Amino acid sequence: MLVEVVNIAKLPGGPLLARVRTRIGDTSVRWCGDPAAEPGEYHVEWTVDDDITWGRNAGPATGLGHGIRRSGHRSVLRGRLRLEEDGVGLLDLHDVTVLLDFAEPLPDGVDGTWVEILVRCDRIALYPYEL
Repeated sequence: MLVEVVNIAKLPGGPLLARVRTRIGDTSVRWCGDPAAEPGEYHVEWTVDDDITWGRNAGPATGLGHGIRRSGHRSVLRGRLRLEEDGVGLLDLHDVTVLLDFAEPLPDGVDGTWVEILVRCDRIALYPYEL
C-alpha cells in the first residue's frame, strides 16, 4: 500500500511510530523502516502483531467500505474478512491484504463480512519496500 509518512517519532522507551495518511484514512503505527526516513510516500506492508479475538478487538464494522483511523492509542482497520480453509484470516484493506492470527475460532457467518480490527498502534507495523 502506498502511504504518506507525515512524521516519525520515537516514544520514550518505546518503538518508532509513524503518523501516516492513506487513501482510506490516517493513523499512527510502528515504523520498521529507516529511523531517519524523511516524510514522504512509501510503499509498505502492514502486519498486525496481536492475536485477534472476536468481541474483544474485532467485531462487525460500524459501516461499509475500507477505512483506517486512530481511536486513542489504537488503530482501527475496517475491511472485508476472508477465511481460508486452514483457518488463516485475511483482512482485505483496500489494495492490500493483512494476515490475521486468531486467538480462538470465529463465530459462524463472519467470512466475507465487513469487520473492524482494533489494535494498539505499536502492535501494527509498517515495513517499507522498494518497487
